[in-house]
Amino acid sequence: MSYQTEYDRSMKDPAGFWGDQAKALEWFKAPQTILTTDADGIGHWFGDGEMNTSYMALDHHVKNGRGDQTAIIYDSPVTDTKRKYTYSELTDEVARTAGMLADLGVVKGDRVIIYMPMIPEAVISMLAVARLGAIHSVVFGGFAPPELAQRIDDSTPKVILTASCGIEIKRVIEYMPLLNKAIDLSKHKPQSCVVFQRPQCNAPLAAGRDHDWATLLAKSKAVGCTPVKGSDPLYILYTSGTTGKPKGVVRENGGHAVALKYSMKAIYNVDAGDVFWAASDVGWVVGHSYIVYGPLLQGCTTIVYEGKPIMTPDAGALWRIISEYKVKSFFTAPTAFRAVKKEDPDALLMKPYDLSKLQVIFSAGERLDPPTQEWLTEKSGKTVVDHWWQTETGWGITANLWGVEPKPVKLGSSTLPTPGFDVRILDENGKQMAANEQGYIAIKLPLPPSCMNRVWGDDDKFREGYLQFLPGYYTTGDGGYIDDEGYVFVMGRVDDVINVAGHRLSTGEIEEVVAGHPAVAECAVIARDDDLKGQVPMGLVVLKSGATIDEEALEKELIARIREHIGGIACYKNTVILKRLPKTRSGKTLRKTLNCIVNGREYTVPSTIDDTSVINEIITTLRERGFLA
Repeated sequence: MSYQTEYDRSMKDPAGFWGDQAKALEWFKAPQTILTTDADGIGHWFGDGEMNTSYMALDHHVKNGRGDQTAIIYDSPVTDTKRKYTYSELTDEVARTAGMLADLGVVKGDRVIIYMPMIPEAVISMLAVARLGAIHSVVFGGFAPPELAQRIDDSTPKVILTASCGIEIKRVIEYMPLLNKAIDLSKHKPQSCVVFQRPQCNAPLAAGRDHDWATLLAKSKAVGCTPVKGSDPLYILYTSGTTGKPKGVVRENGGHAVALKYSMKAIYNVDAGDVFWAASDVGWVVGHSYIVYGPLLQGCTTIVYEGKPIMTPDAGALWRIISEYKVKSFFTAPTAFRAVKKEDPDALLMKPYDLSKLQVIFSAGERLDPPTQEWLTEKSGKTVVDHWWQTETGWGITANLWGVEPKPVKLGSSTLPTPGFDVRILDENGKQMAANEQGYIAIKLPLPPSCMNRVWGDDDKFREGYLQFLPGYYTTGDGGYIDDEGYVFVMGRVDDVINVAGHRLSTGEIEEVVAGHPAVAECAVIARDDDLKGQVPMGLVVLKSGATIDEEALEKELIARIREHIGGIACYKNTVILKRLPKTRSGKTLRKTLNCIVNGREYTVPSTIDDTSVINEIITTLRERGFLA
């Protein structure tokens, strides 16, 4: 079937299209009502179907003869540990962990916070909560206490599942002091906390509240799967923000399972038995969708990796995993590729590894800049494709459908809208823009399965935040354009636009040119206030390892490049070389924070930042260069 046939049917007959996709899953009671919409056009999918996501991801495969196949590979270079779980072993472990939670009083509809590192027990916890029909909320392990406290108050969990520690390269991060402080700060108090003790750190337990994981698990009995409705929540995942109350994205069971099952073949072209690796963390939406649920729903082998793209032990870590486990389809964020490129610009550490089983390299999380895409394509010999999605959608809004009809790659584009997503480029009045004209990227309602349709505990916040600005559409918050062949180009958040003397320029366009310089490993272009022009772009760059160019020479060369590729209208003048850029733990560059620093505005360092010391380094550098008082 062609992409266009598939996409057109999803637009003309969404209920028929998604009803057919739902048949690929084993329901307790098949849904009769595929889609219902409310007065605002918000869709609910498969609401009257009865199911259990954990059953679909585990028991179904065991029942159908796949019990001896490997379900999870755990690879932890930071602890020098490797372990494999078959589908039968994982199902048994999940069923007993669900029994442990049931013994603590967890029932259908209860919330359970999971605050854990990248270990198998994190995945087991998610599936065990789902098995009971309860709702999990995963919070990135090591998250700051005030942020964790907000999530405790918002989701009001009955139980918190945690571990004694996480490991960041060689540093052990104790979780219990962070968790204890968060509980002290929160108004809501969980009834119980269950602690998985790791050999690297033994955490003290609070009498009456805390329980040892191994002790409870030894006493628990395996339990079956609790049926839930397709419209019942599977999980809450909080979007990261710098201020205000966290926003809990709600994911419903039915639409989530159907969309992810479909995407595994349609986008990533993997079948049952194939090895799929999303190098992320279960604390993020990528981890939910494509470490845990998507691969297991499809019957794949998924990899739980407790390590980094570099320094565990080196910039060949990704290629080692792909080679060792014969990964067919691989997916990680652009920042991981840029880190590898910076440390190993000639990809010498890739050469010892056999990547012959790898078909395609996928990227998402932030825009894949063309220089990185070109570098990775050249060095790996693989097709490298960008695709674009959000925590709110749970899967790709635009993608190159490798399992339907692969399309030619266009640098800078995340290819075409995925079936179900009616993507439009609109101006601020809701008028559709012509081909190649930039505007707001919006999705016509109703949204396809798996997309959020409410914020936990605050329906008005969903309407105000996503539906009010352009009535009849979900506003993505990103800007970009669609070319005359239908390819979507996402140029960045709509607030990442520089207004130079009335000319609106995308930071993504300028970054593309800066990143194309042979000495530049990665960069961020931000808007610097200017008395004459209003704003002018400024480049903050990190050089590749071994690059010898000085700042003055680089600045002159970048000015020339931008004049050549964009024009003098960009008014690009200043370049500052930094040791590193500030990133969230999911790899997004903190452009908004950088903008505030450069322009002397107040800012809050987000709790999601990977390393707060980088901010002080940048302030010192900018001050030395005379850009800060």
